[in-house]
Amino acid sequence: MDLIRRQVMIGAAALAVAPAVARAQGNGMYGLIGKMLAQAGQRDALAAIMLTNTQDMPGCLSYIVANDPTDENAIWITEVWTDQASHHASLQLPQVQEAIRQARPIIAGFGERFETQPLGGVGL
Repeated sequence: MDLIRRQVMIGAAALAVAPAVARAQGNGMYGLIGKMLAQAGQRDALAAIMLTNTQDMPGCLSYIVANDPTDENAIWITEVWTDQASHHASLQLPQVQEAIRQARPIIAGFGERFETQPLGGVGL
């Protein structure tokens, strides 16, 4: 009886992680981490714009805006998408186009930018 119970538990665990493993093996997920620089004193305004209307972006699994603790004018944006095509398509969404329009005058520049292939983790 213990052997059967153990096999069922192992099988259930395997089924629970199968979607994440399948995405990771297929390199389906696409990640982007980028630093954005605001005009002096405009970081909070830039962050607010970048956080507006971000909840309805098809294919977006995670979108995080964070202050850079070492640069008072910088924010970091960390994104995870189901695939790279979803990220590219998001740039055409009306709310993203509007955010770009609003942010453009207060963006001083861009810092580091990294593309990643997320494998999984908390929240994914």
